[in-house]
Amino acid sequence: MNLRTGKQTLGPGYAARTINHALTVISGFYEFHAGSGAGPVVNPVPASKDRRAELSHRSPMEAPIHVRRARLRQRVPKRLPRSLPDLMWDELFEAMKNDRDRALLSCYVSSGARAEELLGIEIGDIDWAGQQIYVVSKGTKAREPVPASPDAFRYLAAYLSQAGVPKAGEKLWRALRGDPRPLTYSAMRRVLQRANAKLQTNWTLHDLRHTAATRMANDPKMTLPEVQRVMRHAKLDTTGIYLTVRLEEMTEKLQDFYTRPRQVPKFAPGYDPEDVRAVFGG
Repeated sequence: MNLRTGKQTLGPGYAARTINHALTVISGFYEFHAGSGAGPVVNPVPASKDRRAELSHRSPMEAPIHVRRARLRQRVPKRLPRSLPDLMWDELFEAMKNDRDRALLSCYVSSGARAEELLGIEIGDIDWAGQQIYVVSKGTKAREPVPASPDAFRYLAAYLSQAGVPKAGEKLWRALRGDPRPLTYSAMRRVLQRANAKLQTNWTLHDLRHTAATRMANDPKMTLPEVQRVMRHAKLDTTGIYLTVRLEEMTEKLQDFYTRPRQVPKFAPGYDPEDVRAVFGG
């Protein structure tokens, strides 16, 4: 566990989610080939008969059903989204060394776009007048607009004034050293790793999407359906998980609560203090 962020560090071996994902992929591979007659009749990946029976005719509107896991399937703990508190966000932003990285982080934390979605944009995907960026959504593969903050566009303009405007069809984000080439996910991840090493944190690019969703969902002037539209979630329940309150984000409120003087009970005017003392004591 990282003491500054409260996030778990990578442990030895494969994570439970990775194991379950691999089992699902392998099971689907054998099911496909068994259906076409090109594979074994029996799927070698163990399946839960109870789960198949319960989910066969279940409506997606019904409450989740808890059934026994199949053999080899791992128990996956429920994890809440980890957003950056404001002070730690300021530290991370100050650790960026150039306008490209500042523009990228500002776009991530204000638009809520996924890492690969934002890295894949071109100069024609920038709507300067509308303060929007067009990205290709991960699930639907549709080209959709996402908003971005004025600060993000200012840093983006500063980056383009230094690096030059790319040609049509070229990626917007490019490497700053070596031969001209698009900025890859691995390279951007390395930028964040260097900042983490300096700050002794373990933030990820996806944490920036969580931060954007948490800030929007907890803003009193924004409704949950509006946040769902910005984040492009398929279900409103997914957006609802960002309404949770984290203890580390309540530091100022808790300090005010602890130092607030105790309220002295007051009685309605007109009562004789001696009568009140005789009835209630004190």
